[in-house]
Amino acid sequence: MSEHRFCPACATPLAHIELPEDGGPKSRLRCPACGWTHWNNPTPVLAAIIEYRGQVLLARNAAWQHKMYALITGFMEAGETPEEGIAREIKEETNLDASALGLVGVYDFQRMNQVIIAYHAVADGEVRLSPELVDYKLYDLEALKCWPAGTGYALADWLRTRGHEPQFVEWPRPVNPPSDAVSTT
Repeated sequence: MSEHRFCPACATPLAHIELPEDGGPKSRLRCPACGWTHWNNPTPVLAAIIEYRGQVLLARNAAWQHKMYALITGFMEAGETPEEGIAREIKEETNLDASALGLVGVYDFQRMNQVIIAYHAVADGEVRLSPELVDYKLYDLEALKCWPAGTGYALADWLRTRGHEPQFVEWPRPVNPPSDAVSTT
């Protein structure tokens, strides 16, 4: 998440300015010359718990140094519904076709300034990973371990609906694992 430093409208350096119309003491980056405001609203992120042939598919992102596997996630595109977006992400990242989608929940993820919209997806086809992903694994429900942040809470909630009490991985501090990863151990 990069911090804006200059106004995109007039190139004046931005400043943290409070205005009474913000409904209370809320400092925002604003342009003192033209009034442009960087709202810094959370970004909606879509996540999929993919049920594939009776197991859950988790994938490892190529950019992650940690050997973590996670839900398929991605950003919504303009002009699509969350359901269309997650079906598209599943297809782009795994080549699988989602035949059923159900909302699991909406999750606050302030550390990344995101709101996660999580779905359960029943999917089929032949798995072919996008270049963003380096590996995937299939897990029985009882073998899944959740990461205590981001999409890990969505996975935990979904596991409870299937009659499984989720197990959370405990990480020694200070570790900074991928923000939306669930563990495979």
